[in-house]
Amino acid sequence: MTLFHYKALTPAGEVSEGEIEAVSEQAAAARLRESGHLPISFEESVKGSYSTGSGGLFSRYRRLSQAQLSVFTRELSRLIGAGVSLDRSLTILATVSDHVVERDMITRLIEDIRAGGTFADAVRARGAPFSRLYFNMVRAGEEGGALNIVLERLADYLEKSREFRANIGAALIYPAILLIVSLLSLILLLTLVVPQFQRMFDEAGAVLPLPTRIVIAIADWVQNYWWALLLLLLVLLLSIPKLMARPGIKQRWDEFVLSLAGVGSLVRKIEVARFCRTLATLLSNGVGLLTALAIVRETLGNLALARSVERISRSLKGGGSFSAPMLEDGVFPKLACHMVRVGEETGSLDRMLLDVADVYDKEVSQSLKKLLNLLEPLMILTLGVLIAAIIFSILLALLSINELAF
Repeated sequence: MTLFHYKALTPAGEVSEGEIEAVSEQAAAARLRESGHLPISFEESVKGSYSTGSGGLFSRYRRLSQAQLSVFTRELSRLIGAGVSLDRSLTILATVSDHVVERDMITRLIEDIRAGGTFADAVRARGAPFSRLYFNMVRAGEEGGALNIVLERLADYLEKSREFRANIGAALIYPAILLIVSLLSLILLLTLVVPQFQRMFDEAGAVLPLPTRIVIAIADWVQNYWWALLLLLLVLLLSIPKLMARPGIKQRWDEFVLSLAGVGSLVRKIEVARFCRTLATLLSNGVGLLTALAIVRETLGNLALARSVERISRSLKGGGSFSAPMLEDGVFPKLACHMVRVGEETGSLDRMLLDVADVYDKEVSQSLKKLLNLLEPLMILTLGVLIAAIIFSILLALLSINELAF
């Protein structure tokens, strides 16, 4: 049994908070509904946890995270689905929210709506954290009279996207740590260990072997010009984003990335999964295909795939099909193209796009594991070879000095 802290709406329309013990969140919600309460949110109770309320020193300067936006969207969907008006639902959420940023955002939404605007207009006026996709889905839901259903689907989309990115980030943590440790190990060897032997070699006055002279020269350069390395790193960090902002350079780089063995296939699958899931979510909520494609194009990080989406839009405007340009470009995987063609022919494009997204989500997870299984031993092997080369050069010099002594 798990102890949940809940927030719910009483039959009198007031917000109630408390704790309830149940095997799951669904079971806790069922028990509250039996007692006449409308569940708003659940959190597992953690004894001794620190409050995330308005007392945080920098709480006003934090942006609303995607996880918080997802929770807000789902809670709003539940309230509207239970027959509570939009204005009243937002007021309730502002009252029960523990986050200053979220309360401020909801308050501004309420002000815009009370001034005569629609919820979609209020969302668009706020900008971040609301995306263009969020705005268009909310607008479609309001126009179709199914705002609660659209918000529920939108919350599912946000959670799925966040989970997808979190899995990728978690998989890359160990290689990143390994890379940092490798670089630090080499720097320590070159700046602390090698100079100690260098002084001993200078006192011996012997002619050092070529490998030793190379290692000592590298160590001297690192000690004397370490600032140049930092300056080069700073220049790269500042200049690369500016270069990538140029469409021509960005597209050539993206095409190069897609052509890389292993990495290109992984990037392609990530982008295709994002493209299909976002497009399916928009289509299933009443957004027109051309409008949806224009929105999805902005969410793609790879410009080569984005240009392919532009060609799909031009084909549709000219009376062509959706899947034909995908096959002709060769940018999208063939499996995705054929599945989209089937969905197009059977009139279930949104459903088939979701299936494609699920397929490539799983393939991304598998491909990432394979790539990391190859990358990790390769990094360890490279570090071992570099350290062995440094040690070998020092031992070679020691042996040459001993030979001269005898």
